[in-house]
Amino acid sequence: MARKRDLMTPIERAAAYSKGAAIDRLPCVPIVGNTSARVIGVKVSEFRGNGPLMARAQVESYRLFGYDNIRIFTDLYTQAESMGAKVFYPEDETAYLQNPAIDDERDIGRLKPADPHRDGNLPHFLEAMKIAFGEVGGEVPVTGALTGPFTNSSFLIGAEKLARLTIQKPEAVCALCEISLETNLRYAEAIIDVGCAPSLTDPMSSGTVISRRNFEAFSLPYLKRLIDYIHGRGKSVTLHICGKTDKVWDLMADAGADCLSIDNEASLEGAKLRVGDRVRLMGNVRPSEIMLEGTEEDVAFAVKKCVSVAHDSPKGFIVASGCSLPTETPFGNIHAMLDTVREIGYPVETSRLAAANQ
Repeated sequence: MARKRDLMTPIERAAAYSKGAAIDRLPCVPIVGNTSARVIGVKVSEFRGNGPLMARAQVESYRLFGYDNIRIFTDLYTQAESMGAKVFYPEDETAYLQNPAIDDERDIGRLKPADPHRDGNLPHFLEAMKIAFGEVGGEVPVTGALTGPFTNSSFLIGAEKLARLTIQKPEAVCALCEISLETNLRYAEAIIDVGCAPSLTDPMSSGTVISRRNFEAFSLPYLKRLIDYIHGRGKSVTLHICGKTDKVWDLMADAGADCLSIDNEASLEGAKLRVGDRVRLMGNVRPSEIMLEGTEEDVAFAVKKCVSVAHDSPKGFIVASGCSLPTETPFGNIHAMLDTVREIGYPVETSRLAAANQ
């Protein structure tokens, strides 16, 4: 059966939605990262050092599924690696941190902010963004993933040591966040200069990991300065923090984010009630249990559930996965997410969502 076609490009849809004008459907962003390797039949490790291949994978993935945002992303460690951290690249899966850049807080002074045009893999990501923007930037937003200052700091010294330092030597944590922020600002500048927008991810700022007090001390000030810079360059900001974030939703909004990406471990309805009048929300279909392991019918039900909860959020709603999709996510399930959003249409007729509310 032929799929229903979109009547608007993602940029047309986003502009109309922001103005309260008519749109064909809600925006939809299955957060595709390394699944894009499967779209063009390459191994994930082949992305390393290869901007044109990353761009090709993401552009072809967008063309295949028709979602509303391209995010150039492979893993969280690109900035930390450019500052001296060691990252392990499996042959065909997502990279992971092998060793932090330093072992002791006394070595913080030898860390240097990264030059995104020269250091590590950052130049290749910028090349991918530039190519993708040149090919499809007139029809779909192209963003570059940027790891937040606190999370990047954890990759520079190690998560356990950073946690201890928040208690024993908070000034050392602030020093790490400052140098991470400087790398963030330089990378954000470069991302914007090639025509794209930064998309912020800060998983170590989760309420699952740190307290609200530590978020106020070590995440909020640096996120706000970063977001203020991005706003000053005329770009809006989506902020994703993994896990349970209900204790800091208001602070995430205070940081200046225009859209909060709500993890599947958090309550989309709770976010709507608490901060939906301040920021746009996106989320939060489960990436593993539903998108990876579920059937297409499971995906459709989960999408309808999310839409039934949040379609009337005051600042708007984007249907999305709760976090990045696992590499092996079936193509049929990604199509099912988009097909369901197209079937629902806009304005949303709640009668079509009745089954999801039972």
